Amino acid sequence: MDDIRTERLIITRFTQDMARAVHQNSLDDDNRRFVPDEVFETVEDAAKTVAFLMFRYDTEGGPFVCPVLLSDGSSAGYVQLAQAQDGWEIGYHIAGQYTGRGYATEAVRAFLPAIARQKGLTEILGISLRENAASVRVMEKCGFQPVFAGRGPYQGQERDIVKMVWRNDPASSCTDISAGTVGRRAEEG
Repeated sequence: MDDIRTERLIITRFTQDMARAVHQNSLDDDNRRFVPDEVFETVEDAAKTVAFLMFRYDTEGGPFVCPVLLSDGSSAGYVQLAQAQDGWEIGYHIAGQYTGRGYATEAVRAFLPAIARQKGLTEILGISLRENAASVRVMEKCGFQPVFAGRGPYQGQERDIVKMVWRNDPASSCTDISAGTVGRRAEEG
């Protein structure tokens, strides 16, 4: 995948020298609360994960995790596409020191059509804890439509979740006008 550039952000591939930033960004309270399996207590743990993620770029199955950098090169977080039980799912995290500035929405808006095009997907899921209002709002701003709200699996536990779906419209970066099966490839549809 080529770099994706927006007015304020660069979405790129990991390099090994990003491990320290991955470690630091993973330690914020929201990450611990909402995605505890993505907390890296040491730089070494982060480095192992970065190496694994770098290897996954050239596979069919992912996950495809891309760091989100500010235009000055600072690491603000990540966006990702990962296989889920019922399709492909987007994930994202912006480190606490950068939240509240619209970076998550900007990154997701740019990443969705690019990764959908690259992988030939017509739909992508978004799943969030219901209590994570900021994450739900990002999905809404990016054109995701709700498909389920209630008790469901999240991080290995039954939790109150919101499941949404984004449908790829080649004419727009984040709207919902095409049909298909969640995570289905265009050539299958």
